[in-house]
Amino acid sequence: MVEVVLRAVRVDVGSSTPLLLLEEVAGTRVLPIFIGAPEATAIAYALQGLKAPRPMSHDLLGNVIIALGAQLFAAEITELHDNTFYANLRLLRDREEINVSARPSDAVALALRVGAPILVNDDLMAAEGKVMDLEFDEGEMDDDVDGDAESEPANEADLVAELREFLDTIRPEDFGQ
Repeated sequence: MVEVVLRAVRVDVGSSTPLLLLEEVAGTRVLPIFIGAPEATAIAYALQGLKAPRPMSHDLLGNVIIALGAQLFAAEITELHDNTFYANLRLLRDREEINVSARPSDAVALALRVGAPILVNDDLMAAEGKVMDLEFDEGEMDDDVDGDAESEPANEADLVAELREFLDTIRPEDFGQ
């Protein structure tokens, strides 16, 4: 497994779809994963450290895991089939490992909330990872995934504003594509 960090949440210009950029810790490859708008918002909230008055779904799941005496050991992005990524939550309880299937976006949102590492299967990163320079210069990204993502927001507040704008303009029929 390759450890990655969430480098950015972006909106792909061509499809108006949120995109996660997971960058390997000890390298330059980036795994791009398209996600849904609600998940992008949940991840943006986690990045901002925003707390809702009542637990959101990912907060609730984290609370349930703790209440059951377990901890999230890692969120793993495991495979890609028919353009769909798959993930597992690796939980540890009483020295027993429990694997729970999850969507990558949910796994990342939960890992960010509880401080668990995010891992990508070696073969998946070799096949789908893109080598790119993600150095930031005055708030701009030097390279974009396939050249069609917008520039990196200058800060997390801009990211949240960008996601809110996206959510305000999305229509239900956009999800049928």
